[in-house]
Amino acid sequence: MSAPEPAARTAPSLLLVIDPVARRSDGESVRIAKDVLGAGASVKICLPEGPEEFARALSRRGARRPVVVGDDRSLLRAVTLLHRERELSSAVLSLVPVGGAMTLARSLGVPTDPVAAARAVLEGSWRRLDLLVDDSDGVVLGELRIPPGGPGQESSAHGHWLRACHSVVRALAARSGARLERPVRPARASRPTRPTGPGAGPARLRIEADGVTLVDLDQRVDGVQVRPCASSAAGHTPGHAHVEVRQSSPGAEIPPLHTEVTTLTVSGEDFRYRADSLVGGPVRTRTWTVRAGAWSLMLP
Repeated sequence: MSAPEPAARTAPSLLLVIDPVARRSDGESVRIAKDVLGAGASVKICLPEGPEEFARALSRRGARRPVVVGDDRSLLRAVTLLHRERELSSAVLSLVPVGGAMTLARSLGVPTDPVAAARAVLEGSWRRLDLLVDDSDGVVLGELRIPPGGPGQESSAHGHWLRACHSVVRALAARSGARLERPVRPARASRPTRPTGPGAGPARLRIEADGVTLVDLDQRVDGVQVRPCASSAAGHTPGHAHVEVRQSSPGAEIPPLHTEVTTLTVSGEDFRYRADSLVGGPVRTRTWTVRAGAWSLMLP
């Protein structure tokens, strides 16, 4: 008597949400992903033209498993929407990276080749990942950075610009024989503002890890980097975030401070922060909390 044949594997039911940037920037990769997924699954295709249609497609997915075809921002948008609808824990997301930035996709273990990524959607397994959630309901999947900043640089640049204008006006007046009745003077900034871009100086921030102060306002911070441990190197504790704080002191070299936390609060001077590919702030205080295993992603 012959052995019974194994039951046929049911084809998955997928909702392909194809980002418009991906369609415009790399239509060939989008076509390849559609062909591979269509050959192995029941596929419904959605072509949103903006954030509202993107959100509407996800909310109407029904029993279909959502597959985002796009870049890091597309994945972050999908996770944010599902988190704010309180449906993130019950959804299993997939990503086929196409289009722009793929740094986050790589760090999470998603293949960046469209064929390999599509096969992972069909043949891979879902993995629970940690998430950082802030007190304004924003999320961080891969990395949070707080850049340095210091007062006075923007006002200095403003003064240089005004002095240059003054020189141009005087030169034109001298060439035309005109006489300046009133000299143009560089304006003084009443309140210097602190830049947060590259090259800015250190900031004064209070950094608290699980209620314990790591760095206080009397110390200068050159930068803060935070990663959920589930997407960090091996050896870190799931359900925690790995924090690196870089400090500066005149005439002294301070080694970076490393720790693991479940809650991180940063306060002090107005600061901006980069959550994955999005910039937030300026804010005076912000708290991030680790949500262990808060979302699921299909991986090879």
